[in-house]
Amino acid sequence: MNMTAPLQPTAIHAVPAELCDCGFRLLMIRQFNVGAVPPAFAIIDQRVMRMPQRLGRHGVSFAATFLPEVMSWLIDHLGRPSLHDDTGRSYRNPRWPVVCWHDQERYWPSGAVTVEWFAEVAFQDHASWMAFRTHWHDSLTGRTAGADANDGEAEQRDAYDAEKEFAGKALQRA
Repeated sequence: MNMTAPLQPTAIHAVPAELCDCGFRLLMIRQFNVGAVPPAFAIIDQRVMRMPQRLGRHGVSFAATFLPEVMSWLIDHLGRPSLHDDTGRSYRNPRWPVVCWHDQERYWPSGAVTVEWFAEVAFQDHASWMAFRTHWHDSLTGRTAGADANDGEAEQRDAYDAEKEFAGKALQRA
């Protein structure tokens, strides 16, 4: 018998990335705002990006960066993220994907309201995206042995609407 957990806003296990023509959107953080206190954050257990929180000298910051093994793969396939011109000045490798944050309110059946923080990754060409998608397929789908990736998560958004919204924003940023 296949039983699934009820929808829970506090679930932190990996969820499948939303795949688009040029990249993906991956849930990384769930923010809880409760009254007049600082928000609480649930860090989602995904397998593509590094843990987003960084403790620095001046407090906590959040960054969307790839895991070391993903960075190595990207460097092997696209070159280093930063290149140097003839004068030695560094510049961004134009083949590298663009990574940015996207936030969205989520209303849960229990009445809870959270802010979902996604890393949006847009590749510069279709071939690079297809190679990445093929190699990192299991990580993008949030798969773990013997687990249902959607247990305890909110309902999936309509795929067409999510892809349309993501593609439009990715093109604006590029």
